[in-house]
Amino acid sequence: MRGLSHRLHRFDVKQMPYVLIAPFFILFTIFGLFPLIFNGVVALRTWRLDDPAQDGWAGLANFERLLTDEDFWNALYNTFGIFVLSTVPQLFLALCVAFLLNRRLRGQTWFRVSMLLPYITPLTASTLVFLVVFGRDTGVANWVLSLFGMDSPIDWRAGKLQSWVAIATMVNWKWIGYNALLYLSAMQTIPRDIYEASALDGASSWKQLWRITVPMILPVVIFTVVLSTIGGLQLFTEPMLLDSNPASASGGSNGEWQTIAQLIYKVGWKNLNLGYAAAMSWALFLIIVIVAVVNTLVTNRLGGGKR
Repeated sequence: MRGLSHRLHRFDVKQMPYVLIAPFFILFTIFGLFPLIFNGVVALRTWRLDDPAQDGWAGLANFERLLTDEDFWNALYNTFGIFVLSTVPQLFLALCVAFLLNRRLRGQTWFRVSMLLPYITPLTASTLVFLVVFGRDTGVANWVLSLFGMDSPIDWRAGKLQSWVAIATMVNWKWIGYNALLYLSAMQTIPRDIYEASALDGASSWKQLWRITVPMILPVVIFTVVLSTIGGLQLFTEPMLLDSNPASASGGSNGEWQTIAQLIYKVGWKNLNLGYAAAMSWALFLIIVIVAVVNTLVTNRLGGGKR
């Protein structure tokens, strides 16, 4: 009995931790690692669902095709254009909103809770509402612009810039409140004495925001920048639903707002060219990695400068 108790004790101390964490690694291997490796193999093959006879080894041919594919470069241009119009205003406004909510206001709790309403609203439902807002003839957006003297209504689906603005507005509406609450949680760790001392020195609220608040919550700012970058480069639902025929995944009549994620879906599940779609997904993955590395370097540089 003593030997059995000793073995059970050793198992509990040495093996049980591995048993407890094993389900995560098993699920990650099945649903994460294996699909990633399999997708890499598919990217190196000629695999068409509409013509199984074309299945074969393609090597780097799919990746070489990307270099001269006008649709891919157009989608990449659209993706970065929408990303800039959404991420920069989104994080700036979130920072300003968080700074206001960090002050003493009436109904402070109500305002803080309301910031999460856009985030918890189903994405499809909110996007469909914005389709009404950005209608050409009866949309609220054109009505508001007419109050400022714009005579001719804007067709939000007719060109790159206006469609980018419409999609970026949808993205900003959903994520400004979420990021604002992240900033607010970080701001509440800053001692009030610092603000009081700076106010005595004559610092305005604007200077307090950029000279005190932002440097002290810099890790959270960089965290939201990285997340917003990754999300912006994978944008799919908003541009998909903006199209009058979402099933086509064309991003407009001439691909005015087609993103890389849309193009991957179109090539893989509309054109049934899984090999080329897999190569596109790996290209997108590498672009995201590069951006993440750049953000990491910026974080290290800013952190070093702060110290």
